[in-house]
Amino acid sequence: MSTTPAGHVGRSTVRPNPETIRRAPMRTFLHTDDGVTIDSVYDPPAAVYDTSTPPSVDLVFVLAHGFTGDVDKPHVRRVVQALTQFGAVVSFSFRGHGASGGRSTVGDKEVLDLAAAVEWARGFGHSRVATVGFSMGGSVVLRHAALYGPERGGRTEAGTDAVISVSAPARWYYRGTAPMRKLHWLVTRPTGRMVSRYGFGTRIHHREWNPVPLSPVEAVPRIAPTPLLIVHGDRDGYFPVDHPRMLAEAAGEHGELWLEEGMGHAEHAATDDLLARIGGWALDAAG
Repeated sequence: MSTTPAGHVGRSTVRPNPETIRRAPMRTFLHTDDGVTIDSVYDPPAAVYDTSTPPSVDLVFVLAHGFTGDVDKPHVRRVVQALTQFGAVVSFSFRGHGASGGRSTVGDKEVLDLAAAVEWARGFGHSRVATVGFSMGGSVVLRHAALYGPERGGRTEAGTDAVISVSAPARWYYRGTAPMRKLHWLVTRPTGRMVSRYGFGTRIHHREWNPVPLSPVEAVPRIAPTPLLIVHGDRDGYFPVDHPRMLAEAAGEHGELWLEEGMGHAEHAATDDLLARIGGWALDAAG
């Protein structure tokens, strides 16, 4: 179903009812703190629970896709379907992507999009939230966890109980690989932004960051005590393995690193087995 946006972060005009909507998919638009409309989808768990005997951990994943993805892309839907084996899933299109409003800031204001989606996910009555992000979305889940939650002065309802970051950069402005040099051309050049808009359906903001947001590696130490999983492929063509190693070092004892042999980049490279292991980790971490 589709509804018109409401004027509050994470709130749609149709409020989730944990006793009914939780058993069926739902689609709506959310409003972020800065007023951007975010196209969002709720998928219930693949196994419908007997509400008279709820599970010990009632988990909802909030999925943050990579740059140029959106909630309807097949590679995003594949991840959604894999994670529904372990809990409900809220997926959404970042600003500037798909049917969402606004323009992409390539990882800066997208934290507000994720916060709205997390708050909406909590409205379905699930006891735990796990954020999982890929590539750009991987950097967003790290910064979101650092900025939201009671320990960090944020709103509890917009915070997360576990964080999974897949194929994320550790630092900004990285141009050390050919794919990243192409991405910077898309973002920084008028012709590149036109190619992004009409070729990839992604609308990019023309303004540079001001101020420069907290980098992923700077955000990671602020996530504790929230459980953190960092996943990266040893054949990632965008960000080499020094990126996840930097993140893991910054996380210290509260973070866990999975360096996956033979894996490439982000959702396209995540096997069904890896997604199942991520789902299992989230269940244990959020328990």
